[in-house]
Amino acid sequence: MELRGAGVGRGVAVGPIVRMPDPLPEPQQAKHDGDADREFRAVTDALDAVAAELARRGAVAGGNAQRVLEAAAMMAQDPMLIDDVRARVVGGTTGERAVFEAFAAFEETLTAMGGRMAERVTDLADVSQRIRAQLRGVPAPGVPASDEPFLLVARDLAPADTALLDLDKVLGLVTSEGGPTSHTAILARHHAIVAIVGVTGALDLTPGTVVIADAAAGTVLVDPEEALIDDARSRIAERAEAATAPITDGALADGTKVPLLANLASPDDAPAAVQLGAEGVGLFRTEFLFLDANTAPSIERQRDSYTRLLQAFPGRRVVVRVLDAGADKPLSFLTDAHEQNPALGLRGLRALRVSEHVLRDQLIALKHAQDASEADLWVMAPMVADAEEAEYFVRLGKELGLNTVGVMAEVPSLAVVADQVLEVADFVSIGTNDLAQYTLAADRLLGSVAGYQDPWHPAVLRLVKLLGDAGAAVGKGVGVCGEAAADPALAVVLVGLGVTTLSMTPAALADVRAALAAVTLEQARSKAAAACGARTAADARQAAELAG
Repeated sequence: MELRGAGVGRGVAVGPIVRMPDPLPEPQQAKHDGDADREFRAVTDALDAVAAELARRGAVAGGNAQRVLEAAAMMAQDPMLIDDVRARVVGGTTGERAVFEAFAAFEETLTAMGGRMAERVTDLADVSQRIRAQLRGVPAPGVPASDEPFLLVARDLAPADTALLDLDKVLGLVTSEGGPTSHTAILARHHAIVAIVGVTGALDLTPGTVVIADAAAGTVLVDPEEALIDDARSRIAERAEAATAPITDGALADGTKVPLLANLASPDDAPAAVQLGAEGVGLFRTEFLFLDANTAPSIERQRDSYTRLLQAFPGRRVVVRVLDAGADKPLSFLTDAHEQNPALGLRGLRALRVSEHVLRDQLIALKHAQDASEADLWVMAPMVADAEEAEYFVRLGKELGLNTVGVMAEVPSLAVVADQVLEVADFVSIGTNDLAQYTLAADRLLGSVAGYQDPWHPAVLRLVKLLGDAGAAVGKGVGVCGEAAADPALAVVLVGLGVTTLSMTPAALADVRAALAAVTLEQARSKAAAACGARTAADARQAAELAG
C-alpha cells in the first residue's frame, strides 16, 4: 500500500512506526468550589510553569527552534488569553475547562483569519494541552520513548515536540495534517529530518508497521517488500556519502555557476550556514529585531545586528529583506489596524510606505553596516506589486546610499510586468511560498486547499519564467529564496527557467548542490519546458523527471 503527501527535502527513511499519543480529552463542563481566586492562582501557576519549560527547551535547542519555542512560551502568557480565562473562572468555570474554552475560542479566531495566522493553531493547541496537563498533574503530551529507531506518525507536531526530537531515534516524520510551510516542515528542513506531511490515512497505520518514507517522491510505502527496503537503504547510504563530499560552489555539470545561498533569520545562524557551504545569504529576515516590540528598534541597534551578519560573509553577497510586517506579524507601531483579510492588506512595503520613517531608519542602519564591512550588501523590499512600488523603494534606497537595491516577487502582478520592474530594480528575488499562494488563491496553511499550494504548479512556473526571461533580457539577477529552492528537483527546473541564484535553509544545500551538478543548462531548460507544459503540479514533477 502506498500513501501520498508532501515531502520535505529528498531524504529516505525505513523503519517501524510509532504513533504519537492521543491528546488529552475535552474536560467536563463543571463548576469549581466557589473559590475563584484559588482556582485562578492554580491556572497562573500552570501558565508560568509551561512558559518556563518551553523557554528552557528553546535554550537547549537554539537556532530557529529556540525562536519558535519562545513564541510558544509567549502564547502561554498572552494577556488576552489570560483575561479570557480569568473571566470564565470568575463566572464559575473550573480552571481546566476555562483554559480549554479560552484557547479553543482563540484557535477559531486564528483559523478564520487564515494565512500564516492559521499556522499558529497547532502551536496554540499544544500550549493548551501542556497547561491542562500541568493542572491535572500528569505528563505533558509529547513524543513517546522507544528503545529502537522509528518513524513518528502524528496528526501534526507542535514546535515543542519537533525542536527536541532525538535524531538518533526518530528516523522520520509522517503527519496527517500540515503543509510545506508548517512548523513541522520548517523545523524538519532545519534539522534535515525526513518528513512527509499532509498524508491521508497516516493515522490508520498500525504501530510497529514497517514503512519506507520517501520525501522526494512524497510517498509512504506500507509493509514494503525486502527488495524495496534494500534499495531504500542503499539510497540512504548514498546520501550519507554525498553529505561528506568536499563542499564546492554551486554549478551545473557544464560549469554554469549557480550560487547557493542561505536563508537566515538571525546573525547567530551565520556560522552554521558557512560551515554547510553557503556562498552568501539570499534572504536575511529582519523581523527578529521588530517583533514583540512597542517601538521600532534604534538605528544603532539595527546597525550592530546587520554589521555582525555582514562580517560573517566578507566578499560575499548578503541579501537583506527590510521589515515584512502585517498579516501574521502585526506591529503596534506600524500595523495596528484590524483587517478582515490581512494577507491581502497593508503588509510589507505597503505598511512601510505609510510609516516611512521606520523604513528610512532601517535603510540608514543598513547603509552604516554596508560601510563597516566587506560584504556585498543587497537590500530588497517585500510585497511589491508593480513597477511604481519598485521605483519608490529603489529610489529611496539609492538616495540613502545603498549600492544594490531590488524587490521581492511574491505577487503575480509583479511577474506580469517584470520587464518594467527590472528597468528600475537592480535584481528580483522570488518568494515562491507567497507567489504560489496568491497565484492559486490557496491559503498557505489551509489543509482543504493544500493541493493547490504547490510551487510545481505550471501557473507558478510560468510566472517564474516571465521573471527569468525579463532578467536575462537586461542582464540582471533573478533569484529564488522561497522553500522551492530547497527541493533539488525543482531547483534544477528553476535554473532552467532563468533563475540565477538559489537560497534555502542551509540543511538543504548539499542535496541541491548534488542535483545541479548532475545536469547541464540545456538539460535544465528541457526539464523546465516540460514542467511548464504540464497541466498539474504532479504532472509537472513527472514531466521534469522524464525530460532532459
